[in-house]
Amino acid sequence: MAEVASDPLLALIRDRGLLDDLQLEEVIQEVARGGKSVLQVVQDYGLLDLDSALQIIADHLGTMVVSLDEGQMTPEVIATVPAESARMYQCVPVALYGDTVQLALADPLNPAVVDELGFTVKFQIQLVVASPDEVIKALEKFYPAQAAGGYADLIAQLGGDSDIAHEVEEVKAGLLKIDELVNDAPIVKFVNLVLMQAVQDRASDIHFEPFEDEFKIRYRVDGALYEMTPPPKHLAMPVTSRLKVMANLNISERRLPQDGRISVNIAGKQIDLRVSTLPTAFGESVVLRVLDRSSVSLDLDALGFPPAVSGYVNEAINQPNGIFVVTGPTGCGKTTTLYSALRRVNVIDTKLLTVEDPVEFDIEGIMQVQVNESVGMTFMKALRAFLRQDPDIIMLGEVRDLETAQIAIQASLTGHLVLSTLHTNDSSGAVTRLVDMGVEPFLISSTLLAVLAQRLVRRICLKCKTPFEPSEGQLENMGLSAHDLGDKVFYYGRGCPACNDNGYKGRKGIYELLVINDAIRNLINERAPTVVIRQKAVELGMITLREDGLRSIYHGETTVEEVLKYT
Repeated sequence: MAEVASDPLLALIRDRGLLDDLQLEEVIQEVARGGKSVLQVVQDYGLLDLDSALQIIADHLGTMVVSLDEGQMTPEVIATVPAESARMYQCVPVALYGDTVQLALADPLNPAVVDELGFTVKFQIQLVVASPDEVIKALEKFYPAQAAGGYADLIAQLGGDSDIAHEVEEVKAGLLKIDELVNDAPIVKFVNLVLMQAVQDRASDIHFEPFEDEFKIRYRVDGALYEMTPPPKHLAMPVTSRLKVMANLNISERRLPQDGRISVNIAGKQIDLRVSTLPTAFGESVVLRVLDRSSVSLDLDALGFPPAVSGYVNEAINQPNGIFVVTGPTGCGKTTTLYSALRRVNVIDTKLLTVEDPVEFDIEGIMQVQVNESVGMTFMKALRAFLRQDPDIIMLGEVRDLETAQIAIQASLTGHLVLSTLHTNDSSGAVTRLVDMGVEPFLISSTLLAVLAQRLVRRICLKCKTPFEPSEGQLENMGLSAHDLGDKVFYYGRGCPACNDNGYKGRKGIYELLVINDAIRNLINERAPTVVIRQKAVELGMITLREDGLRSIYHGETTVEEVLKYT
């Protein structure tokens, strides 16, 4: 059972023979279904009481179980762990003995947390085990949310910290090694706080951007960029170097772009960060793509496909061979759609292989291969090797050039289903793009099953959703008239504390599916331009991105502005 191995508590329970295979399977299914922890599920099912479970964890860690005594948790004890670290790592100090502090974690089986806390806690750490509910309760009492929101305070403190500015000058002069600066407590604390703030605000990307006179930090929420209070300019080098250390990149290499990954635990959630560095005129720009596993549901039914699209996609991914392409700009959810499709067909009698740059989510039961250009591991090389690995379904991160496209077609013609992505504006543009790459039209028409174009539009905040009467100008832009409107109601978000006063919260997909039927095949073989293929598809009943956007407007899910912006 792969799922048992991936959960440390379940693995400990199994190793002690406390549950049989059937009970383990029940626990795994319940955890997957309800989002509860293993500890909660084994208690709910009456399979193991809390004290026994905590004792198992303590025995494994070679420590003891304690009951949190708030009388012992004096201000002196609480001060040993900074508020932002306590909330980020979900831990509380229990007692202080000389230079050793006893710490209880909400998730004690996460060993990386203790290593990371070593940077911000100035005491020796002894781990103890306590009830997770007690730890969370103590966190809320001793470290309330507003105490952790000390971003502005930390900026002010760092601005007045002449030691760091002096150390940065010493690094530039070659008198001090950068390694010594990146582990300074204020730098570690600052980077952790930025990550925590961005994850709390549901950011999808975090940008660290050095300019001539300032160092900007911006993050993207629901597709829009927001700027944080800029930290002092001299922090640019230590902060970007700290991020490179966390991502295991070469910190002395500042002339070439680098890519890496960081895996951190923020407020009890496992967050993966994809790191990209880029040398600029004023230092290195670093962008982090936030991959929060708990907030992404890799479930086809949860993607909000229109019924016709949903039915066809399910049919396409069960074909024995052919190519299914998802297209759209960067950050529109193409990879999420493909992963969801893979999850749907990931069964014991099917071999699935993916080649990606980079691998975004690890999925149980799928062989995932990372492209590594520096050692010659290219998309093409991986694909060639794939065909000798006897797969049923291949996912190709992106069709980038003629050679990749040709191998994908070869794989399809030899009895494999190929899923991939392309960067084009709409579904019919994907066909023209492949022809422009140099692929023969008859190969496209004989292997391509369908092209799904998608965009992400922001959802109206449910707390401040308000009906309104669209103006004639808005209707004209949408190609509608007052007659078309009938009794349909349009909505917008007024702005409220729940959505940070911008009227939107979350995003949803809008879709356009081009099914390659005989009429479209004939046009492809005739090298028909994109417009002709599009017109024919619409004649045959294809719902365009704009029409699907209108459906979302009529359902009160998004606004006119959002649909006009993306279609």
